[in-house]
Amino acid sequence: MEMKKTMMLAVIFVVLGAFCGNYLYRHVPSTVSVFQENQTFYFLQEGIYSSKDIMQENVGELTNKLVTLEDNKYYVYVGITMDYDNAKKIKKIYEDMGYKVYIKTVSLDNEEFSSNVSQFDLLVKESESDDDVLTVEEVVLANYEEIIGTGM
Repeated sequence: MEMKKTMMLAVIFVVLGAFCGNYLYRHVPSTVSVFQENQTFYFLQEGIYSSKDIMQENVGELTNKLVTLEDNKYYVYVGITMDYDNAKKIKKIYEDMGYKVYIKTVSLDNEEFSSNVSQFDLLVKESESDDDVLTVEEVVLANYEEIIGTGM
């Protein structure tokens, strides 16, 4: 009797599992991917310099900066965000300080960095003072150096 009861439960669970699986298969969008796709970031680029001396002369006063060396050129970034409105907000702060800043679109696929920047973007969006925004961006740039590791 006990064996018959166990077999009946097993058959019920298998049939129930088949129905659930069939339902999920039909109702899950075909565009769902299990892989992390590249995220779009907005890098606020202050400039590109051919030598370290020229770069230091032009941006020596900037405390919030990320410097990367690519193709024997020094790229200077003053902010990174995933929110275009935040990028415009940061750009305006630096332009009010007298710097010419460009918004450069970059694709990255680092989930940890994406998650961190998303959280920092909330702080930038809510910040009303330029100093608060610059403080948050200083942390974002340091976070980029720590996680991605291409800063100088």
